[in-house]
Amino acid sequence: MPGPIALVGSGEYLPVMAPVEAALLAGRPARYVQLPTAAAEEGPGSVARWVALGAEQAQRLGVEAVPVMVLDRVTADVEAMAQLVSGAGLVYLSGGSPGYLADTLRDTRVWSAIVEEWQNGAALAGCSAGAMALTDWVPDIRRPAADPRPGLGLLPTLRVMPHFDRLMAWAPQMVESMAAQVPPGMTLVGIDEETAIVSDGTDLRRWAVHGRQSAWLFTPTGRTPFGAGQEIVL
Repeated sequence: MPGPIALVGSGEYLPVMAPVEAALLAGRPARYVQLPTAAAEEGPGSVARWVALGAEQAQRLGVEAVPVMVLDRVTADVEAMAQLVSGAGLVYLSGGSPGYLADTLRDTRVWSAIVEEWQNGAALAGCSAGAMALTDWVPDIRRPAADPRPGLGLLPTLRVMPHFDRLMAWAPQMVESMAAQVPPGMTLVGIDEETAIVSDGTDLRRWAVHGRQSAWLFTPTGRTPFGAGQEIVL
């Protein structure tokens, strides 16, 4: 059976989100697979920062950190990289550029390995860029007029806006514009920073909220906040 999926607004690898990551790993192999792919365009310094943060979190949780250094499509299609995903308890896609992340992993050996591990029971999480890339809708937040790019399509009927509280403070008109463009059959969810929504993987209509803030379900009549412990039904 598939493992759980977590979509995180921000805070991957930080102590504040350790309880969420610990719950995802509970009962699964102590092998924490971490992909810094989304940060590759920001340069080696940014990638190294994500690797270090991931190692620190794994140490807090008492599990093995397994960085998978997929930084371009060439490395994403290397069989040795795909094999690193094998036996994962949790696979985590961290932050950066969601479009670059999706374009790099799509139709590669590494992405196939991630999906296979998830289908066999491993947990899968994406934070910020990682959360957006797991859907099939990746807008360019820095260039709102640009056409959205396709994501990895694991959650094809869901649209995600991470860092939602910050986005509302920074560009509320952009949020309203994106909300107005949601087509029938699609659901838009905003996820505040240091907050996650988690599905058990067997019913992707049901998501529990974890963390210190809220997740926001958009409907034709507005948006509704859900706090920690509440369930969102899409």
